[in-house]
Amino acid sequence: MASESKAGPMRVLVTGGSGLLGKAIEHVVQQQGGKLEGEEWIFLSSKDADLVDVGQTRAVFEKYRPTHVVHLAAKVGGLYQHMRENLHFLRDNIKINDNVLQTAHEMGVSKVVSCLSSCIFPDKTTYPIDETMIHNGPPHDSNFGYSHAKRMIDVQNRAYFQQYGHRYTAVIPTNVFGPFDNFNIENGHVLSALINKTYKAKKEGTPVTVCGSGAPRRQFVYSLDVGRLIIWVLREYEEIDPIILSVGGEDEISIKEAVDFIAEALDFKGNMHFDTTLSDGQMKKTANNAKLRRYLPDFTFTPLKEAIKMTCDWFVDNPDIART
Repeated sequence: MASESKAGPMRVLVTGGSGLLGKAIEHVVQQQGGKLEGEEWIFLSSKDADLVDVGQTRAVFEKYRPTHVVHLAAKVGGLYQHMRENLHFLRDNIKINDNVLQTAHEMGVSKVVSCLSSCIFPDKTTYPIDETMIHNGPPHDSNFGYSHAKRMIDVQNRAYFQQYGHRYTAVIPTNVFGPFDNFNIENGHVLSALINKTYKAKKEGTPVTVCGSGAPRRQFVYSLDVGRLIIWVLREYEEIDPIILSVGGEDEISIKEAVDFIAEALDFKGNMHFDTTLSDGQMKKTANNAKLRRYLPDFTFTPLKEAIKMTCDWFVDNPDIART
């Protein structure tokens, strides 16, 4: 029996369509043959609607009448911005997520796939962490506002299923990077900010200063890989419970190792200075991708060194986009 999410042609609305993952999905759909016959994909940006506002959210849904939604939009920043503005990130993201999910419910959207974040995991826990452990303790204090807002998507998904039978689910990527990321040195994601820092240091003949000790460990995953996996979740994954989209724990590396890959990719020969007076944030948050592997045992992730090189090349080749 066909599931509700597979019945008939899909008109997919992607919120956050101009961001890192939105652009990755767009690339897979439009340039890598990922679009199936009869499908329509609409990629929204913040210029189309401010999803913090329920009226604008409703208007854009009424304009496009989606059957399916990939919800990527969020208010997000780097570690230090989150530390300064936890309330801002909590309130705006709660509004965005509630507006999108409730509007999808009211307009009969058959499936919503929302994007969570590995920062939602408990700070004090055992590793590797899996999808069943999300709510087992408070997240790291550095970004508790954003993390709690993201956790609430999982709570809402369960409630929409319990009360209405809706197939709303969520994915949990680990540290995503790639083309169209936020490369801002102050507020960007760690790898992309370091790419920008290293590029500037090479240009100016100065050392690169890395915030913290370089010891924290992360599972980095290339955005196009996550894009392909999100499309699979939209079409095939039937659970309400979220699913981690990540390389395995054996592929986790330190920030110091990632910096070395970036330096090699950009041919940076200067000095690296690790400023240990600045916070490291969470030292590790190793995620277990066993559930993903049960579904897709043969999925191949882009090797990290290769993915970092491609991202650095894109950054250098697209100055108007990457360094705005």
